[in-house]
Amino acid sequence: MKPLARILAATDLSAPARHAVARAFGLAASSGGELHVLHALELDALDSLAEMLGGDAARVKAALMDDARERLGRMVDSADQHGVAARSRVVVGAPVAAIAAEADALDVGLVVVGARGESFLRHALLGATASRLLRKSVRRPVLVVKQPPHEAYRSVLVAVDFSPVSLSSIRTARQLAPGADLVLLHAVDLPYEGKLTFAGVEERIIRQYIDARIATRRAQLHELARTTGLEPADYSARVIHGDASQQILAMEQEYDTDLIVVGKHGMHVAEELLLGSVSKHVLAEAQGDVLVICDPRPAPGEA
Repeated sequence: MKPLARILAATDLSAPARHAVARAFGLAASSGGELHVLHALELDALDSLAEMLGGDAARVKAALMDDARERLGRMVDSADQHGVAARSRVVVGAPVAAIAAEADALDVGLVVVGARGESFLRHALLGATASRLLRKSVRRPVLVVKQPPHEAYRSVLVAVDFSPVSLSSIRTARQLAPGADLVLLHAVDLPYEGKLTFAGVEERIIRQYIDARIATRRAQLHELARTTGLEPADYSARVIHGDASQQILAMEQEYDTDLIVVGKHGMHVAEELLLGSVSKHVLAEAQGDVLVICDPRPAPGEA
């Protein structure tokens, strides 16, 4: 992860989005970073009303821009700023493209967005902008804020799958929450476990394999922690048999974590058709904030 020299907080100006802006102020204060707050205003819909509006179209767009700037200014001014002077900006364009472009232009180390927006539906995976932002593009860490930031993160759960992004996940967790309790979690899931039993493989054999796998992964988890500079007293290690997304959510409750860190690997062309990814499930169901660390390497076959 880049040093947090710059943080970009994106907001749709809805009430829930204030949590993301407030969290971004806190992170900028603790890291000494520069904070930029962005609102993207989509005005394309007005083009279909051009005939009705006639010569007033330009005036209406200007009025909407002025209103957005005023609302953004009020949101920034009302946030607990921790002594940070943020730079706010309203741009015209589709939110996902605008956020990605701004993140690249500023070369930010972190993008902060809200989980819920004005159009959020309870059973949707995320607010539309946050969801598309994570699926489509940004090769930067994205913090999805779900809860009001009453204090710095106290307990952080890092999901480890031993891919290259796991190393970044642990380091980023320490960077964002240096004083938090850290839990490193790996879930051992035996492929086709149910079918093996159905096919006549003895339960004893399956259990032996799982136990051996857990022991191996536990040793690897401690080695990974040492690689990041962690001492044994700095973290708790959990290696559990079960589905990764379910175990992450269970450990969130057990440790009362307020931040989960998960990795998102390079996206295959067909990934948007898949509904069962760990990151999507965790983003949908987690109670606390979720930090998604994006693997900058393109996946095989990625356009």
